[in-house]
Amino acid sequence: MKGILILACSFLLSAQAISQSKSMFSNSEVQDDLDFLYNSLIDAHYNVFAYTSEDEFKSTYQTIKKSIQKDSLNLLQATSYLQQLTAAVKNGHTAIEFPGQAYAEFVYNGGKVFPLELAFENRKALVRKNWSSNANIQPGQEVLSINDRSIKDVVDSISKQISAERSYFTQVKIEMYSFPRYYWQVFGEQENFSIEISENKDVDSYTLEAIKALDEYEMKRKEVMNAKMKLDFLSEAAYLNPGNFGGDEKIYQIFIDSAFTEINNRKTENLIIDLRNNMGGDNSFSDYLVSYFADKPFQWNSSFTLKTSKFLKENVRKTRDTTNPFWKEALEHADGEIYDYAFDSYQPQPASRRFEGKVYVLVNRQSHSQSAVTAAQIQDYDFGTIVGEETGDYPSLYASIFGFELPNTGINVSVSKGYMVRVNGSTAEEGVIPDIPIRDHLLDENDEILNILLGKLEAD
Repeated sequence: MKGILILACSFLLSAQAISQSKSMFSNSEVQDDLDFLYNSLIDAHYNVFAYTSEDEFKSTYQTIKKSIQKDSLNLLQATSYLQQLTAAVKNGHTAIEFPGQAYAEFVYNGGKVFPLELAFENRKALVRKNWSSNANIQPGQEVLSINDRSIKDVVDSISKQISAERSYFTQVKIEMYSFPRYYWQVFGEQENFSIEISENKDVDSYTLEAIKALDEYEMKRKEVMNAKMKLDFLSEAAYLNPGNFGGDEKIYQIFIDSAFTEINNRKTENLIIDLRNNMGGDNSFSDYLVSYFADKPFQWNSSFTLKTSKFLKENVRKTRDTTNPFWKEALEHADGEIYDYAFDSYQPQPASRRFEGKVYVLVNRQSHSQSAVTAAQIQDYDFGTIVGEETGDYPSLYASIFGFELPNTGINVSVSKGYMVRVNGSTAEEGVIPDIPIRDHLLDENDEILNILLGKLEAD
């Protein structure tokens, strides 16, 4: 349904567009925002204690409150304290995201960052990109420590800022926003880094200089989240990347229409749909895509329930169109009530327009939110074969977020007011498990998942 976004990953540097009117805040202003946030999360979240206990959540809140000691705090400091409380909910869609505005100011003022980008595989932190001048450090080598802190200690410290249901998803988000950015947020700017690197049980020590965040890092790298609309014809299959499930819906539908017209005109037998490195979005986009190869009416969930609350209603009356049926219904239910929200079944395209061949859907740990939900939907209806690695996001999840600003700092908060269950009814706390598992190494330019699948199709 248009307007009901599952997408939680508001991405970095787009945050440059979010500009707080103040850059410094008093201790009492931050403390008051912390109190406001604590009470709002309990009131508005669908189930704030789904992944943490009430005692644990309260203890985290009290610890943060005691740790705010300075008389005044800048935007980065305020964000980092408040972010720890949303992270304590352990729900990926309930978050204060990476402090993009503070980071952008740091970057454009000549700031420097850690020169290695890391990926996490098999519980190891591996070099993904080496932006330093030390050519001895190669992709795939394991980082053991940074500035006399074990990499586990470093990651644990960063994890306190990240909203995620499990450590696997936490590491996914570190990869997504990037390790150098998070290292800067938690440990601050540093000129040099003493690191230990391991390869084949040999351990080497190096001292690396920090690199200029703008010229030597941001201008050279590519974002992990890179889904873009693309149609290509490979040796054994048509390749379709629908892009993220958001933006201009008319343009999106025109692209999907024309893509399937071309695919069918070429009488392609195999279709590969790429949902990797995808931020997710709105089910109206993904359902339109699925309608081109579905052979029966379908839904994108088996259950979709919402919680209304006093806080949500106040927010809706101030910021939403109260004549919209979705928000109108939220206002009609009692505070704290959980209610079903029904969707009509989505109809397949006419048989003459549908793709009738075999469908393969590529996923990886960076298939977020609605892209993971869509992969599960395709798997549960047997509309296609899922290929790749387990997604970081759960396909049955707390989401349907709404956002609000904290009253003093203006920091944006996202809260999950809904819970949706995948088509097959499973609520297992796991990502989408591929039918054909292929590990995606985010360490090089080789596309393991696509290339191995093409090899299998060629062999068949």
